Amino acid sequence: MLRTQMIGGLIEAGCDEAGRGPLAGSVFCAAVILDPERVQQIPEFAWLNDSKQLTEHQREALRPVIEREAVSWAVVEVSAQEIDERNILQCSILGMQRALDQLSVRPQHILVDGNKWKPYVPEGELLEIPATTVVHGDATYMSIAAASVLAKTHRDAYMLRLHQAYPQYGWDTNKGYPTAAHYEAIKRFGVTPYHRKTFNLKL
Repeated sequence: MLRTQMIGGLIEAGCDEAGRGPLAGSVFCAAVILDPERVQQIPEFAWLNDSKQLTEHQREALRPVIEREAVSWAVVEVSAQEIDERNILQCSILGMQRALDQLSVRPQHILVDGNKWKPYVPEGELLEIPATTVVHGDATYMSIAAASVLAKTHRDAYMLRLHQAYPQYGWDTNKGYPTAAHYEAIKRFGVTPYHRKTFNLKL
């Protein structure tokens, strides 16, 4: 089982994103606060893990459990247009901080998947909330893993909606990632408003 907390006694929020690498679509960022005692009583949390290590069925089964049992959670979308304006790294950090803004409970410590972060000071406050970056944090801490699952499932649902409007790109299966078929579709049909123009689209 993953660790429930880094610092016992503090309200910790785990943050993660989904969709940094795709050629198309928004990046989705999530923040989740879990009750360390509560999650140990819920069987489904025993197989919570980095979303990439779970099957689609497992992720979809976990999503409602996380949303129901979390102390607080939020998912934020940052568009392809903003990614082109700011770059994907900045948008990933900004999106996670926007998700923190939407939490109904103010965390006392932040756990971030990866190794990049910027100081986060909630609006209307003067003090930065301490944060710790954790490489492979989504396979280490439950709150980050939960954020990973929410970001991934919300983004997958979004890409399925986009697929209805642009079925020729295969976004129902490739989710906007750079596959050979996706590149071929871009060459044949051109780019959409949802493609990231600053990424290598091989035009």
